[in-house]
Amino acid sequence: PALAAGNLASGGEELDLTIDTENLTFSQNTIELETGKYYRLNLIVEDADDTAFVAPEFFRNVWINQIVVNDLELKVQNPYSFEWDAAGTFNVSFVPIRPGNYEFWIDGYEDKGLKGTFVVK
Repeated sequence: PALAAGNLASGGEELDLTIDTENLTFSQNTIELETGKYYRLNLIVEDADDTAFVAPEFFRNVWINQIVVNDLELKVQNPYSFEWDAAGTFNVSFVPIRPGNYEFWIDGYEDKGLKGTFVVK
């Protein structure tokens, strides 16, 4: 059974994932998470490129509190991807629900090394 005392969606651990499609790098390719713990992930896009951060299986297995872009909040569940045409930051607040290994990638760049894994324990 799942039990929680208090507000799971308060505070939270801040994580940064910097995406650089020019140099074909992520700041980290493996992100370890725990079920039932609240996280605030900053997806930091370094350069303007018409592409997307994709992690559909991961987003189906987390509870999303909110997504913030330019101080505007969006309350939504199960996004498929985050797309951009300019540098900037997406802030995603969530709680992992189901353990597993979930791949993430940059659409069109996964064969060039821009892929990674969320490891949820």
